[in-house]
Formats: sequence, structure tokens, C-alpha cells
Amino acid sequence: MIYAGIDLGGTTIKAALISENGEILCKKSIPTGAERPHREIVEDMANLITGLVEEQGYTFDDVHSVGVGVPGAIDPVNGVCYFSANFADFRDVHITDIMKETIPVPIYIENDANVAGLGEAMFGAGNGAKNCITITLGTGLGGGIIIDGKIFSGAFFGGGEMGHQVIVVDGLLCNCGRKGCWEVYSSATGLIRMGKKRAIDHPNSKLNLMEDGKINQLNAKDIFDAANEGDPYAQDAIEEYARYLAIGLGNTINVFQPEYIIIGGGPSAQRDKLLNPVMKYLRSEVYGGQTRTQVVIAKLGNDAGVVGAAMLGKQ
Repeated sequence: MIYAGIDLGGTTIKAALISENGEILCKKSIPTGAERPHREIVEDMANLITGLVEEQGYTFDDVHSVGVGVPGAIDPVNGVCYFSANFADFRDVHITDIMKETIPVPIYIENDANVAGLGEAMFGAGNGAKNCITITLGTGLGGGIIIDGKIFSGAFFGGGEMGHQVIVVDGLLCNCGRKGCWEVYSSATGLIRMGKKRAIDHPNSKLNLMEDGKINQLNAKDIFDAANEGDPYAQDAIEEYARYLAIGLGNTINVFQPEYIIIGGGPSAQRDKLLNPVMKYLRSEVYGGQTRTQVVIAKLGNDAGVVGAAMLGKQ
């Protein structure tokens, strides 16, 4: 049997057919058109999978199930997306009911960060671990918690919001309305803010060498590049960032004691240049000063969502 996965994003809908062993057999993507009515978007997801199955010479007799990763508040039991900030018309959307109109196999939905975590746990950096947590560093900070091989999302399906633990009392305002959230300090956005502040405060910093002085175009890679060239201000930004990232990771390890914490998202591309300063601070954040939890870099990249979504039917 094969498994079908869909990763619904704000700009792109990705779909793939996956083997039982997590191998991507084929994949395809189309523009999302997030401003459209929800039914049009959900029907596009169903049509994308149907087309992919047919193009590859399969029928739905060959497909075990279809899984969908959706950004937002998800009820996986009833197949409902209650709300998604990325889509204007996604409130109380019965995704599985709409897709069942054309797809004759079981359909599962979950939060997109959760399915990415499941993909990494089963076939990525988690090496099949039963207990691991994936942290994604992007515009925000997403989390996917896997316990005993299954997604943990709490009694009311809203758990796993790792980025919204407060690590600085009365700290910077988060988009969620709280102050001092881990997301504010340890997302890629947080690192960029730290780099921009130093660029403004220190005109001689290499962080100011953006073409035409376009400091607003500064990204996480620019900060690491400047640090690698010996810029002390960029290095200082990375040290501050690593300190905050280590605090949240320490909290996570102290609560869950997973086999792995997997770090994905833009800054993770720096690998040891990110992990080394983080690990230096992490030792002082975990209970007892040491941990058996392995902190590793994600392996599946942009495919984690479709792989994890496809595996929802295998949980």
C-alpha cells in the first residue's frame, strides 16, 4: 500500500505519494490562493491527490489513506479546522467531509507543525524514536511533540504550542498577545531583530554591508556569514540568540525528556555553528546539568510536512 500526504501552506499546496518505508515516490505542488473560499482550497487538495494517483498509474485501491497537514487550530477527531491565521475563510471548516466527496479512502488531518514532527520522528533525524520533539525556527517557532510514537496535542487538540512558553517575564510583546514568549526570542525573526539592532548601534559592523544599505533585507544567514568573517557584533547577536534558544530547549527537556530534540527551519541550516553555542548554554538549563536527550538538526527539510501527513494513517 502507498500513503498520500498533503502539506497546506499559505502560498503552496504540496502533495506526495509515500511508501510504507517513508520513501517519496512522487510529489507535486500548486499555488494555494489563500484568499479564496475554503471550499475551493479544500477541493484543490482533493483534486491534487486524485490527479497524482492517476498520473502515476495507481488507483485508490492502492492507497491506504490520505493525510493533510494544516496550519491552525485543528480537531483531528472530527476533521475540522477551527481557525487558521493564514487563510481568510478558514473557520470551522470540515476538511475531511469535503474531501470525502471525491476521495474514497480514510482521510486524516492534523496541525502542520505536528505532522512535520511526525515525519522527522519516523523517517528523519529522529531515527524512528518513539519520543521526540521537533522545533521549527521560522517566522514563528513551531513545535511537534511525539510521545509513544503518536502526536501529542493535548485533551483539546491545542497543545504543542512550544513557542508560547514565556522565557522572559514582561519581555517583548508576542503576536499571541503575551509578553516574553520563546517565539519572540528564538524564531528566525528574533535572530534577525537582534542582528538589526546591532547593525543600527554599530555602523562599522559587517551587518551594515548589505547592498545599498538595505538593512531591512537582513536575514539569518547574513548574520551567521558576518560572524564567520569575524564581526564581533554578529557574533554577539548569535550568542544572545543561542542563550534564549537554550532556555526554551532546557524547559522542554526538563518536562518531556525526549530521546531527540530535532531543530529545523532557516537557522538550522547553519548546523554546528548554531548547535555549538546552544549546547554550551543548554548544560546549565537542564535538570542536574546533563541530559541524555540528543539535540540534532532536521533531515527532511521541506518534505517533512508531506511525509508526516501521509503517515497519519499509520499511527
